[in-house]
Amino acid sequence: MKIQNIEIPHGLCLAPLAGVSDRAFRTLCRTHGAEYLCSEMVSAAAICYGDKKTPALARFDETEMPIAIQLFGHDPAMMAEAARRIATGTLAEDVRIPAAIDINMGCPVKKIVSNGEGSALMRTPALAAEIVRAVVKAVNLPVTVKIRAGYDDTHKNAPELAKYLEDAGASMICIHGRTREQMYAGRADLSVIAAVKAAVRVPVVGNGDVTCWQDALRMMEETGCDGVAVGRAAQGNPWIFSQIRDAMAGRTVAEPTNEEKLDVLTRHLHALAQLKGEAVAVREMRRHIVCYVRGMRDAARLRVKVNAITEID
Repeated sequence: MKIQNIEIPHGLCLAPLAGVSDRAFRTLCRTHGAEYLCSEMVSAAAICYGDKKTPALARFDETEMPIAIQLFGHDPAMMAEAARRIATGTLAEDVRIPAAIDINMGCPVKKIVSNGEGSALMRTPALAAEIVRAVVKAVNLPVTVKIRAGYDDTHKNAPELAKYLEDAGASMICIHGRTREQMYAGRADLSVIAAVKAAVRVPVVGNGDVTCWQDALRMMEETGCDGVAVGRAAQGNPWIFSQIRDAMAGRTVAEPTNEEKLDVLTRHLHALAQLKGEAVAVREMRRHIVCYVRGMRDAARLRVKVNAITEID
């Protein structure tokens, strides 16, 4: 798969996860086979208003390239200005220029949608296209878009919207097969992903219900999508990317041992501590440890103990 000049050999992408896909998590996923990364959501308005904490969300290491910085917002001018600052390296001294700008039109969370952002933009295709057009004009990087199947079951307009976005200059479309109304419940509709692929010429990345390598291969086979974006299933399981790659190549897919999981978990914890400090790292690591130990013997009892941990040792 290729997004303009960005090579993604097997189409293996890490989907953005608010509060999860920070630099520590992204680096682990890259180490285990993720070929294209995406930052957590960054508010265009916060950038334009000079919020001091926002640049931290756009920071990444050189080893994470190619990576996209994902913006959300509803005002074309603000989205364009925020993208321009990121693409020209003027957001902050220590914020590098990414490989691409990604626009979030898929977040289903109420506080985002109620402000006319995220998946709310699927109800206003003309505005969605105007935002993409403004961002494309403002930057010299590829501009990609993350959408959903639609706002609800009676308005599954992803194929039509994808065409609008392509015409506005989008270089790739990532489509989550659920509607905003579904949030993360129910099943992702693969037929909508297939319809988006048929509607546009730019690369299409499928997302939703990719919990294992079998799911990834099935999605690509049934929809014809060019790549897959793994989100929640990568939490506590960064090996999923190398497993998908091995399966695509016809190699035997290996499962990590408990010792390997512990080793990666420990590296994740120390990387998070270096990034955010011990107190924050220990608190945030609880949600990750729960995922790392899923399926292990006595996992339920361990989860109770984990929630009481306050120090790295």
